Amino acid sequence: MKLVLERMGLGERSTLGRVYDMTSGKVPLAWTLEDARRRMKRAGETCIPEGTYMVTLRTEGGFHERYQKAYPETHRGMLWVRDIPGFEWVLIHRGNTPKDTEGCILVGDVPAMNVGEFTVLRSAPAYERLYGCVVDAAARKELSLTVRDREPA
Repeated sequence: MKLVLERMGLGERSTLGRVYDMTSGKVPLAWTLEDARRRMKRAGETCIPEGTYMVTLRTEGGFHERYQKAYPETHRGMLWVRDIPGFEWVLIHRGNTPKDTEGCILVGDVPAMNVGEFTVLRSAPAYERLYGCVVDAAARKELSLTVRDREPA
């Protein structure tokens, strides 16, 4: 399964994008929120570089434990974006603001602005839907995510 995250909005501390399922056409799955694009990486404050990455399941750590309790029937592991140069433990998860990202990718159903920064709203339903679409492919290690920048229109 192939996902594409297309970035389209840049804030001082935030980056707005949209993730698409490319397997059966360019099907939008969710809006995304990441940290800002920076020339020099700052831990927990920089979006990941453009590229194509494998996404697998991470079955340890605090996020995994919290999501296991929140979704006992469906959670099989965190969506883990792997092998990003200079980054570790980049996950796809719920959250709404740049403070929630910590270098990860947040998903939501509604893009918004708050005090000049991008946010995403209705994160839990977006996460649940995305997770349901991709978890099997991630478990089989057949899920890729291509990240590409696009300047705002």
